[in-house]
Amino acid sequence: MPRSTTARLLIPALVIGGSATAAVLGTRWVASELAPQHCTFVAADQEVRLTPEQAANAATIAAVSVQRGLPPRAATIALATAIQESKLRNLRYGDADSQGLFQQRPSQGWGTVEQITDPVYASNAFYDELIEVQGWDEGVVTEVAQEVQRSAFPDAYADHEWEGRVLASVLTGQEGTATDLRCRLGDTAGGGSAGQVADKAATQLGITGTIEGALVRLEAGDPARAWAAATWAVSHAQAEDVISVQVQDRTWERSSGEWSQNADDDGAASTSPTTVVIEMG
Repeated sequence: MPRSTTARLLIPALVIGGSATAAVLGTRWVASELAPQHCTFVAADQEVRLTPEQAANAATIAAVSVQRGLPPRAATIALATAIQESKLRNLRYGDADSQGLFQQRPSQGWGTVEQITDPVYASNAFYDELIEVQGWDEGVVTEVAQEVQRSAFPDAYADHEWEGRVLASVLTGQEGTATDLRCRLGDTAGGGSAGQVADKAATQLGITGTIEGALVRLEAGDPARAWAAATWAVSHAQAEDVISVQVQDRTWERSSGEWSQNADDDGAASTSPTTVVIEMG
């Protein structure tokens, strides 16, 4: 089985004089807490705050699990692993020849550099290995992650299990309400592409979108998957110039970063509890 080594990414390494990679990532992780543009995920009275870049990568990892029909636990393990390995950044560097979200190594059979720095490919590669681990769906998260990664720091994944659970709960639709995600973003660049978002939804979520001018309409098939698609769209809003996302009776607006309840006479209202409407800037 292909394996990876864990880059030294723990924040405490900043204090004890860890590797240069750890120092760079640790500094960026702290900076993300102070960033004016951020996304906040809330579940089980716990909160995870990410930069738009990190949120988009987390949403991609979760979306791939949803497309594959895996339970939310799979996304929890994958997200906890990616937080430890890369702080949810698609790195072009790492320990030895490690690269990407999961610090996968070409020399260990994970794929080419181009492949493992593609978040969708990297996520699928991780899940391919994960489901081969006996008892992965019931075992201790950090132990299961270690079976996939074969890290030099086998207990490190446990530090991020709670973050993985929060993110997975929101991004897989487990919470059943997109209001557990708030994204405060800057102005759009005005170059949003409905076609690009529809293509991305098909690749990552496995949902075919219908383009109606500046709108992308996704038919998710069931309410939980609709919430997953809605939180995915909001998490990618910064990169894709999304200005609003509507699901069931709620709409997220980029201008406020918050969700609001739709008026009964809202003409843009979704026609189905399984439909998500994404508006481009």
